[in-house]
Order: sequence, then structure tokens, then C-alpha cells
Amino acid sequence: MSRWSGEAVVRRLPLYTSAGASGGSAGSRAQVEPLAALVAVFAVGVALAAYAGVLDGTLSTPDRNLADPTVERAEHAIAGTGVADPDALPAGLRAAPDGHRVNLTLEAAGRTWRAGPSPPARADAADLAVSVRVAPGRIRPGELRAEVWT
Repeated sequence: MSRWSGEAVVRRLPLYTSAGASGGSAGSRAQVEPLAALVAVFAVGVALAAYAGVLDGTLSTPDRNLADPTVERAEHAIAGTGVADPDALPAGLRAAPDGHRVNLTLEAAGRTWRAGPSPPARADAADLAVSVRVAPGRIRPGELRAEVWT
């Protein structure tokens, strides 16, 4: 059969057998099922994410303002119905982050209510506009201030 005779040239390629192309055993080749490889990559990713989350939680961040989330948690504690109750202000002290102290100040209609120890000058502070029940049936706009320190 020549190239010029018009006959189709068919090349036969060697087939791979279970022993592989080089004649070695099947166990000497490093092959993994695709699903097992994906599961392994997923497990490594989850482990790295968990490690990074734990590491981030243990490192201190001195530049982070803790007062912003604290004032929001305190507002939820003292304003269960959406209106802040000055008598419930001490319940908002539980909104302090672990290892920190907090002072809460609620102002409305020219009156001021405080809970917690006096804050130092270096305390982080945040304000939040709230509705305040100043008397039964009387609700006035006010401001809740949280000051957080260690």
C-alpha cells in the first residue's frame, strides 16, 4: 500500500492495557478518582477557612471600634418593642464584648439616663438614634450612646 494508490491509510495506535503503556503495574501510576480528588480539595479548603477564622478571632485588633456593634446590641436589649425603655437601660450592659466594660447613656426630651461605670477618655464611642418612652403614652426621639473600653 503506497501513499499514491488512493487507499486510506489507517494507523493503529497501541492500546493501553491495565499494565499501562510502559508495561509497569497499575499500582505504580499515581491516579485518583475525580470525585475523591474533589472531596480532598474541599476538605483542605474548609480546614483552611476554619483555621483562618479561629486565628482572626484570637488576634487583637486595637484599631477596631467596638462601640458600633455594642450600641446596636444594647438597643435591641432595651427596646424590645422598637421603643427604648429607660428603666431597661441596665439590661443593655450585657451587650458589652467579652473582657470589655460599657457605659450606656440615653437622652431624650431634655432628660438623661445612665448605666454602667464612668468611661475613661480613651473609650470607643458610638451613637444611635432611638425612640424613647419618657412617660406612659409619651414617646420622644432620643439618642443612645455606648462607650466601650477594656
